[in-house]
Amino acid sequence: MPGAGMENAQLFDAGNKGRGLRATKDLSAGDVVFSEPGFAAVVFDSVAANVCHNCFRRKSQLHRCAQCRFAYYCDRTCQTACWEEHRLECAAIRKIVTAPNQQVRLAARVMWHIHKETAIASDSQLVAADKLEDHVKDLGEEGLKKLQANVRSFFDYWSYGSKKHSADYISHIFGIIKCNGFNVSDQRGLQAVGMGLFPNLSLVNHDCWPNCTVILNNGNQSALNSALHSKRRIELRALGKIKEGQELTVSYVDYMNLSADRQKMLKDRYFFECTCEHCTQHTKDDLMIAAAESKPSADTVKEVTAFSKARLEKIEAARVDGNFHEVARLCCETLEKQENVLADTHLYKLRVLNSASEALSYLRCYSEAADYARKLMEGYAKLYHPNSGQLGLAVMKAGVTHWHAGQIEQGHGLLCKAYSILLITHGPNHAITRDLESMRAQTEIELKMFKQNEKENHAMRQQVLKDNSAADKKI
Repeated sequence: MPGAGMENAQLFDAGNKGRGLRATKDLSAGDVVFSEPGFAAVVFDSVAANVCHNCFRRKSQLHRCAQCRFAYYCDRTCQTACWEEHRLECAAIRKIVTAPNQQVRLAARVMWHIHKETAIASDSQLVAADKLEDHVKDLGEEGLKKLQANVRSFFDYWSYGSKKHSADYISHIFGIIKCNGFNVSDQRGLQAVGMGLFPNLSLVNHDCWPNCTVILNNGNQSALNSALHSKRRIELRALGKIKEGQELTVSYVDYMNLSADRQKMLKDRYFFECTCEHCTQHTKDDLMIAAAESKPSADTVKEVTAFSKARLEKIEAARVDGNFHEVARLCCETLEKQENVLADTHLYKLRVLNSASEALSYLRCYSEAADYARKLMEGYAKLYHPNSGQLGLAVMKAGVTHWHAGQIEQGHGLLCKAYSILLITHGPNHAITRDLESMRAQTEIELKMFKQNEKENHAMRQQVLKDNSAADKKI
């Protein structure tokens, strides 16, 4: 399988899109196009006490830095492995007492890295971190106010000997982070817990129907000696066949949005007009707003759509509060209202199905959760790329809920299907793929036991029927 360096990709002029990367050889689904260590990364403010600041793993018991009282680590070895990165940050936090927001902390880590050596993180890095696009000139009034506030906070926080920088240069760094920052996930790859800068990844342009996907590899921190830990890195993986010379693309936004909404998100965050085929041709927009096959009136569809939108806000509020009984109640009522009005591929229906399956799984109502998870998976399969990570995770969740509901054969089949997708998007060594392989093995054992018992029970039943028939003849 093509590996970790940059030998599979090269920088080129992508015309109106600016710089881009293209393949230097033919690639197949699941191939690692390149992997890249993080130039700098920080944990989100919202989970700062629940996630290791070194490896970004979630853990219930974390070791707190005794000096700054802000950073948390899995254990002493993780803390030691991160000390070189945290040392200046630790002193800066102690200086101002309270840690600044995640954007300021990331900007400071970027600057410390630049001053430590150069703006190059590794020999295979194609461009210096501070040479990336910033789009500061494109910020609106509100965006500029936030930027200026962050710059002021940065100067209160950051220090590096006698070296000074202008406000314009630091504004440039914040602009780079806004346009090029990448969300960093936890060890299961299910939730974003931080943000980081990966310069080579920043050169890969967007397409709503991309030929690559990005996965974070958290590295291995199991060794007792921190010097033997492997660092976190991103992996760019091919979703299908890519020809030599073809541009490499990823999606900056979730495809599960109408083309106009995706374009707005991209314009607001990344300052460009998306002209990909799926946006210009509004591909699958019709499915995302489709009415049910029963052909309800336009007024009914409009009414239920408005009702669903309002209910989704209440569902999200209940979910944030951890009130899963309320989430389940609201979801069931909304799905009942949507029945025979909105199609199974309608965005609002899929979002309600997702919340319903999660809430009912949490409440251990697995049979109902499995039904909703299956409908969600079927809707996703009609919208997402067949090798999409989002589809693979949805199939996996459906498999797990069917398994927990006692539907072992269906659960095993879905887990096998999910495994075939996640092997491409995540690779065999990712934590979630290894978990999935363990579940596949377990369901396979249970399925064999079930079928064996089923045969034994069938044989016993046949013997009873035979004995009863012989008795009847004697009578």
